[in-house]
Amino acid sequence: MPTPNDDFAPVQDTPDRRVPNAAAPDAGVALAARAHLAHLSLDNRAVRLFVMLGAFLCVDAVLAEFIGVKIFALEDTLGIAPLNWNLFGTHGSLNFTVGTLCWPFVFILTDTINEFFGARGVRFISYVAVALILYAFAFAWLAIHAAPAGWWIGASANQGVPDNQAAFAAIFGQGEWSILGSIVAFALGQLIDVAVFFRIRKHTGERMVWLRATGSTAVSQLVDSFVVLYIAFVLGPQHWPTNQFLAIGTVNYAYKMLAAVAMIPVLYAMRHAIRWYLGHELEEHLRLDAARD
Repeated sequence: MPTPNDDFAPVQDTPDRRVPNAAAPDAGVALAARAHLAHLSLDNRAVRLFVMLGAFLCVDAVLAEFIGVKIFALEDTLGIAPLNWNLFGTHGSLNFTVGTLCWPFVFILTDTINEFFGARGVRFISYVAVALILYAFAFAWLAIHAAPAGWWIGASANQGVPDNQAAFAAIFGQGEWSILGSIVAFALGQLIDVAVFFRIRKHTGERMVWLRATGSTAVSQLVDSFVVLYIAFVLGPQHWPTNQFLAIGTVNYAYKMLAAVAMIPVLYAMRHAIRWYLGHELEEHLRLDAARD
């Protein structure tokens, strides 16, 4: 006689044949669930790759927001003569927020996630990055408004910082319009990047990686470069005139595109490194699956 724990029970009148009893489907579901969890575990190299790429993208995005309060002179940094540009009746030199140093790596990471994990992967990481930026700014606000210890305020006076609290607030206390502009521009840029990347991929297939990477960046950063300035400095309290907005937006966009083109060899190097890490079969499976996303 079969017991309730048997996976199979004899069929009446045909003792040589066996069919699953009621417990078998449950056992099958459990086995399938265990296999699925194993596939999604950190032992899976594809999962680890996604975590690593997403983590670096999020760190770059948050870091760019906080170090971006510093403006640096590109010509002086490179040791070259100032380039005095003149656009739309506005003139200046190549001065950029330090946060722009992070964005070429965001471009590369976005394109790599696009390539191997598809549109859903990029959207998910982008939403996480936006949430982390908001989370970081919320804690920066709390840190600024926490009452400082009296002795700490002047503790760095011998280093040329007479008021640590004022310096801390100036560095971490960005204006609401700047925060809003950067978050909206980042989110829009990422979503546009995904759409353009896959539109180009449909026409090129697995060929011309550089074209879909650079093409998607060209369109997404055109939007990003002007949206952030428009919200932060045109709608914001500074009310930039149109010629200043167009001139600085154009210079920023040109810088980003030059950086994106310069990073093409890094894109191919990452692709080869990922193929080595995953193995040819898994790497090809991820790319083909991402292309169907």
